[in-house]
Amino acid sequence: MVKIEETSPTSVFFSDMTGSSFPIVVSHGEGRAEFANQGDLHSVTEQGLVPMRYVDNYGAVTERYPFNPNGSPAGIAGVRSKDGRVVAMMPHPERTIMGSVGSWIKDELKGNQYGPWFRMFLNARKWVG
Repeated sequence: MVKIEETSPTSVFFSDMTGSSFPIVVSHGEGRAEFANQGDLHSVTEQGLVPMRYVDNYGAVTERYPFNPNGSPAGIAGVRSKDGRVVAMMPHPERTIMGSVGSWIKDELKGNQYGPWFRMFLNARKWVG
């Protein structure tokens, strides 16, 4: 599961998703975030360039497997550019856009054609115009 921590109003992908936690497909343990030194990690975090982090069942950011499948520091599941137009992530939201493929869904959302990750793609489409 990941939590969206995006705070930038310029984000192409994560508008209106801040604070949300969603299950997401993770097909492998690749995609580990690595930094040359702690200063780089601190800089990326301080600039708000970490829009999503792996969280455990209690919503706490984690570096532990299986919640964080690759052990990325600070639970980093994705990073973005300063202008919000580019995001690099290991999880696969494109594999979870349909409502019927989620591992769990609230009762009141059952029957919806799309799952919560579809919002990310709607946001990108909205930005394109």
